[in-house]
Amino acid sequence: MAWRFALMIDPVSDDDTRTDVADTFTAIDPAAPALTVGELSTQRGDGIFESIGVVDGHPQEVEAHLQRLAHSARICDLPAPNLAQWRAAVLFAAEHCGAGESVIKLILSRGVEHGPAPTAWVTAAEASDFTRARTDGIRVVTLDRGYTLDVPARAPWLLLGAKTLSYAVNMAALREARSRGADDAVFITSDGFVLEAPTATLIVRHGDTFLTPAPNAGILHGTTQLSLFEYLQAQGHTAGYSVIAAADLADADAAWLVSSVRLAAPIVAIDDVAVPHDVVLTAEMNRYLLSPRD
Repeated sequence: MAWRFALMIDPVSDDDTRTDVADTFTAIDPAAPALTVGELSTQRGDGIFESIGVVDGHPQEVEAHLQRLAHSARICDLPAPNLAQWRAAVLFAAEHCGAGESVIKLILSRGVEHGPAPTAWVTAAEASDFTRARTDGIRVVTLDRGYTLDVPARAPWLLLGAKTLSYAVNMAALREARSRGADDAVFITSDGFVLEAPTATLIVRHGDTFLTPAPNAGILHGTTQLSLFEYLQAQGHTAGYSVIAAADLADADAAWLVSSVRLAAPIVAIDDVAVPHDVVLTAEMNRYLLSPRD
């Protein structure tokens, strides 16, 4: 990953109405040390983050990402982020991204143990090349997430539905998928319903209808999926949410994993069962997702 920029933020309260927040930012060397050993984000993964795709210096879907950051903060009982401050930080970082595809990450940590809180920073880096995934497609396996569909409602302390820094399970799932000869995974509940991928949202197509699992089971509401649904509906398609049984995945006419940086990656096999690959529609999706979107 080629780092392009890093910015430490001195968070201001959510009710701070100042319009100029430039004095709350400090540009730092992205390769230099920046966090203390007592930082809870590194000690416990106690914090939240967002990844924003940037195309030719234009940050995509900033408002949707900021709203999701605020949503994650509420779930995790973190101080409410001042969205005007974070918005300014995103635009400042985007100015350093240049041509091509980049990724801006927003990180809000609970702070330092027994010390100042919270800690916040923004990074910008060159995005990986996802051409192969977007054109040739990906193979996925289904993995048991270890809880039933109703657990998020019964156990909100599990923080399901928040984009937290605690990504050890997600990364372990990707390693397991690769050990099985696949590129990615799709989580399912222990009672057999589809959730999401470790770092992406699932969309399945049945005829002219596009569906994604309903975000009421601890699923992270996908910003790219929301934008793509608007595009599909504008093209005359039907798009919506549903409780999807894992057993029904094999009947899909097409399927994709979508995310802010990889964009739309067509699924060509689920658990070694081939899935139809709509090459033309996938190309149209990615052309749209690479266009400037606010």
